Amino acid sequence: MGTLRVGIIACGSIARAHARGWRGIDGVDLVAIADSNPEAAHEFGTTFEVAPEKRYADFREMLDREKLDIVSVASWHLQHAEMTIAAAARKPRAILCEKPMATSLGEADAMLTACKRNGVKLAIGHMRRFYSGWEAARRLVADGAIGEPRRAWIVVLQGLLNWGTHAIDGLRFALGDPPAQWVMGAVERRTDRYERAMRIEDACLGLVQFTNGVQAVVENDLTPRGSINFQIIGSEGTLDVDENRVRLMNGSTGGWQVLDNPQNDPFIAQAQGLVDWIEGKGEDYRGEGSKARATLEIMMAIYESVRINGVVRLPMQTRQNPLDLLVESGRLPVEYPGAYDIRSFLVRGERMSWV
Repeated sequence: MGTLRVGIIACGSIARAHARGWRGIDGVDLVAIADSNPEAAHEFGTTFEVAPEKRYADFREMLDREKLDIVSVASWHLQHAEMTIAAAARKPRAILCEKPMATSLGEADAMLTACKRNGVKLAIGHMRRFYSGWEAARRLVADGAIGEPRRAWIVVLQGLLNWGTHAIDGLRFALGDPPAQWVMGAVERRTDRYERAMRIEDACLGLVQFTNGVQAVVENDLTPRGSINFQIIGSEGTLDVDENRVRLMNGSTGGWQVLDNPQNDPFIAQAQGLVDWIEGKGEDYRGEGSKARATLEIMMAIYESVRINGVVRLPMQTRQNPLDLLVESGRLPVEYPGAYDIRSFLVRGERMSWV
């Protein structure tokens, strides 16, 4: 095949990781970028050698003019649906949208529908599915290294839809992507807290029942510790999975055994996997949009459990973001006024917040 033309929407920090991924493989060419901030577009374009005339202030103008094969959507969470749907309307071969997929199930379904009706492959940037460590964990579970998986534990920080989306998605990947059966959750939001202009909780806790019998606890912002990792406890052993490091303990390891898995760059592996998917190599793509929707549904169901005061049996019916519904209805009132954004250090210029 000829060279695939790639364009990136939004030129922040995650866009640099996307660009590194595209530049790390053969058969693609980063030809255009779009960002409404001239400084961001200039810095990014200079770093990645994108011609000045290919740096657009309007992402729709870039989509109309460049006839792209692949579009990377590297914007804030609240813009994912709008930008993905706009890109799908121009019919590239594939779209790689950053995580979380969307901020509600309604948005996620609209993205999937737009891509399906235009014949576009939709991938979501849960790039940690491409870490060699997470691949090793999936193989160990499938091979029975810990017996029958029974329990899992996730501890994260900085918002459920931020770190939580990676960890929940990683657990699902390691377990073989089982569907969730039901979810029960608890949420606290006493401050007016945001993350990249999106309303988030102060803390939350979720219990997830998967159809394969595994129960998982999701703990967010309840302790000072947390990372994008997870533990799986089985009938015959335990796995501790932390990106490119995996520890195994079972009856034959004599304590914790650290796996000697090769270290890799998941953004490059993600880009190569998407190109292979476009070219028809392999039957499945591990970052395909419907997989990310399943992860999003679990997070929305944690919020929804609080809204309905009970267990959420999936599939979930509410298409709006239940946390927004709770706050806007007055059921989660702010006790300590003053909006703040935990990612305000990324704001350019004199502004101190995106809120």
